[in-house]
Amino acid sequence: MSKRGSDFLYHWISEHLPDDPILDPVLLVIDMAVDAKRAAETQDIPGQEIDEEIGTIYKFIMQGLR
Repeated sequence: MSKRGSDFLYHWISEHLPDDPILDPVLLVIDMAVDAKRAAETQDIPGQEIDEEIGTIYKFIMQGLR
């Protein structure tokens, strides 16, 4: 993943993690990964940059949930 892509994800995820209790963490991670990719594309970060490390996105979000 590019530095630009990873920086974007770090900030986006930290701003979008819910404060409320999480009922289904797996569903949350999937939804957040899809939303993060869409948001990146609106910032002119190509989906390919995000797709390269989609597993990393899931790990990134899961770490934020801890």
